[in-house]
Amino acid sequence: MNAIISVFKKEIKGFFYSPLAYVISAVILALGGYFFSLTLFMTRIADLSGVFMNLAVILIFAAPALTMKLLAQEEQDGTMEFLLTSPITVPQLILGKYLAALGFFLFITVLTFIYPGILLALSAPDKGVILATYLGFFLLIATYLSIGILCSSFAKSQVIASISGFGILLLLWISSWLSDSISGPLGSFFKTLSISEHYTDFLRGVIDTTHIVYFISIILVSLILSMYSVSRRVWS
Repeated sequence: MNAIISVFKKEIKGFFYSPLAYVISAVILALGGYFFSLTLFMTRIADLSGVFMNLAVILIFAAPALTMKLLAQEEQDGTMEFLLTSPITVPQLILGKYLAALGFFLFITVLTFIYPGILLALSAPDKGVILATYLGFFLLIATYLSIGILCSSFAKSQVIASISGFGILLLLWISSWLSDSISGPLGSFFKTLSISEHYTDFLRGVIDTTHIVYFISIILVSLILSMYSVSRRVWS
């Protein structure tokens, strides 16, 4: 546990000192504010679903950009072997870096609390829907970051890690569109695979254990594969 905390502290400090992290944060919050203002003043509906649907798409670009350096940079700098010869195991390294990325994005998420705060001050939105929306958004972020870590674990450069992460997330997002044009078991498979299909129910206030299991499964599989990838590359 101490090793995980040590890695976490090092990485979270790196995020808060990284210009790229601040640029990503500013873009997310600026666009989120824009979509919120658009919803509030043009539709006059106390609804956050449009805001968080757009943020989910923005994060397809932002999450891989933030996670690309976590493991790929260690590989580029040749410091991976050095890290793992210290009293740190591969699972501890992966979990520490993953939790740091998650912690940074949770910091950004907390800043979005101003949106429901404004809605609560101006109207009477459904608090259950707001809570479900944030639960879904947390699971979405955690899933995006786990896939980003996975791509960073097998990529030899940060650019490849970012591009591959973006490609996988985009494919998982649009797979529901493919299901609309494909019938039979294959269409059902693409629909089940789709992140957007599982995410949108949360925005409607629906908390389904099927969706929660889906997100947690992707997170666990991605982290386990990341551990395998790093172990295989370091000790092969």
